[in-house]
Amino acid sequence: MATTYNTDNKRYHSLIISIALFLSLIGALLAFTFYTSSLLERNTVLIDRTNQVANSAQAVIKDLFDLDSSYGEDTNSPHIQRVLERLEQNTSLITSSITAIEQGGEITDVDGKSYNLPKINNNSQTNVAAANEQWLLLEPKIQNYLKDADNIMVDSSDELIQAVEQAKTSSLLINDSLDQLTNEVFINAERQADTIRLIQILGVAAIFAYFLIFVFFFVRRLRDTDAEALAARRETQEIMETVNTGLFLLDKDLNIGQQHSRALNGIIGEERLAGENFADVLRGRISDKDLKTTRQFIEQLYNPRVKEKLVDSLNPLHKVMLHNASGEESTTSRFLDFKFSRVYEDKDIARILVNVNDVSDAVYLEQRLEKERSQNDMQIEMLTTILNVNPKIINEFINNTKAHIDKMNNILKNPGSSQFELEGKLNAIYREMHSLKGEASALKLHSFTKIASDAEDKLDALQNQGKLSGNNFLPLAVHLDDLLSLSNTIETLGERINQAAPKAPSSTNPVAPIKTAPQPSIGQAQVADVATTSINFDGGSEVDLSDESDDEYLSYYQDFAKDIAVRQGKQVQLNGHNLAHINIPERLKQPIKEISIQLLRNAVVHGIESPEARQSAGKSAIGSIDLEMQRDNQNLIIALQDDGQGIDYEGIRHKLIADGRFGAEEASQMTHGDLLKTLFASGFSTKEQADEDGGRGVGLDVIKALVKEHNGKLNVNTELGKMTRFVITLPAA
Repeated sequence: MATTYNTDNKRYHSLIISIALFLSLIGALLAFTFYTSSLLERNTVLIDRTNQVANSAQAVIKDLFDLDSSYGEDTNSPHIQRVLERLEQNTSLITSSITAIEQGGEITDVDGKSYNLPKINNNSQTNVAAANEQWLLLEPKIQNYLKDADNIMVDSSDELIQAVEQAKTSSLLINDSLDQLTNEVFINAERQADTIRLIQILGVAAIFAYFLIFVFFFVRRLRDTDAEALAARRETQEIMETVNTGLFLLDKDLNIGQQHSRALNGIIGEERLAGENFADVLRGRISDKDLKTTRQFIEQLYNPRVKEKLVDSLNPLHKVMLHNASGEESTTSRFLDFKFSRVYEDKDIARILVNVNDVSDAVYLEQRLEKERSQNDMQIEMLTTILNVNPKIINEFINNTKAHIDKMNNILKNPGSSQFELEGKLNAIYREMHSLKGEASALKLHSFTKIASDAEDKLDALQNQGKLSGNNFLPLAVHLDDLLSLSNTIETLGERINQAAPKAPSSTNPVAPIKTAPQPSIGQAQVADVATTSINFDGGSEVDLSDESDDEYLSYYQDFAKDIAVRQGKQVQLNGHNLAHINIPERLKQPIKEISIQLLRNAVVHGIESPEARQSAGKSAIGSIDLEMQRDNQNLIIALQDDGQGIDYEGIRHKLIADGRFGAEEASQMTHGDLLKTLFASGFSTKEQADEDGGRGVGLDVIKALVKEHNGKLNVNTELGKMTRFVITLPAA
């Protein structure tokens, strides 16, 4: 690029010099014309002045004769005064004019305009000298007469006679000398005019000849340059038609250059691209966010202070999906990779070179490999779970998953038209999905948990959108199919690994037996009774835990609590030693497991503080959680207590106001019991940001629904900054 720039610079340098010479010739000719015009003007003034002197001399003689013939007339008469005044003026004019003509001095006309007279040659000097000689004889006599001409007391007849007699002699000589001077000046002026015309003709001819040479030379140079440009354009066109990548240039306004590779039309999918705006070409084919980022990205490329390698890492069009012009996803939607490079002229950024490739095959291959990798990772994850967890727990999870999916399918099938019915369907599905996610998370089935979390994100969006319709629930079917497929995969892998593992739910209680503790005094607790219906169950089988390992189930919950604590940046210790042998009805086995999981997650996420906060409050950095269970003749009691921050009622009040659920005045009148009930409302959470473990306001809603379904009671006892204790009582009979 540097060589091309220097060649062009030399060519323009020669062009500039040639034009400067051409203008110099024209300027010189114009200057000469102005100068010669000045000479001609001065000669004209000289001729005019000599004629004026001759006329003034004739006027002087005439006035002298007039005064001589009018002698004796009153000198104060207007006639005499007018003649005397004219005689005096003409005398003075002749004296000054002859001096100026002889010396080439400056004269002033009657209008006050000054002129410079040219110096005359020797012949003209002789004529002027002769005229001046005669004038010097006449002029003193006139002055002697004029001195006392208007004085009636002085006789000036003698002076007048002398002036008249001298005028008779000198006037003819003065006129002859001035005539010869005029002829000489006229001839000299004609000679100068001829010379000027000749020089002007020669100058114009030289300029015209130079112009012809200039045009011929540069036309030939232009033809050569055009031939080179045509050859270069042909080579460029051959390259542009041959390369299989899209190449084009972008200016600062994002306009595509007139030249681009032929492959670009096929890659972009547009017939006309030259001169089009790049943003208009991409609009509707990529997201508005990516389009805005692309504009900003190209602006930074034109910023010389920004390093090209640094800004290249921010390229928003790296392997971007370009939809077809109609905006519908089809086989015409492809993945394109745009690469941007600066094009410099000298040290300035002139253009941006864009290289675009269709990388759809590579992206699809990467996606397929990533999908296979994910499937392999998922199968390894499932195998790890199957190998490390009691087969009975795995089978229970599979059966529970299918049960949850069946419930959600049945809920989706139920008709609902009013907003109340649709909101009820939404909350019911949300609870089932959250329960299912809790069990998957406890088993460290993260692929399973991810699908459930994605479904929860959609459910959360539906909760916040306001008005619902039946079509809003259709996308959930995809997540249910994925969950069912994963559960079938787990079941198949389990059968292959352990053919002896039972497929039916085990009669073993999945909830870890926990140490016995006295039931808290309900009278001393702050209670939220959520049981609003009375449902009685007759009979029902019971499960004996005496043949199961307490440590196995305790480890199940401890690992679950530890995983949540790690994700939340906390440290916890779950206590469940000194386990009692209790009988649990078959119908309560799954509810107790779900309640235990939700209570444990709630304690780690909301109850236990961060290690730093606990230490600043004078507590141990490790939070303590106690999970207990009791059984008497009538009830089965589950209790979970943590030594965390307790329930902050004022924090709940402020969150209700911030979320717009209640006004400030209404919230200020709510009791602790009212505030506690809002914690169990679907969709309300004190956590600012939702994540895998909480923040969507569903966990306590699940607990409330299960307690209500089994005609139980829920009691909450809390002390701010010290502890929270949940006590759930379920009828055993």
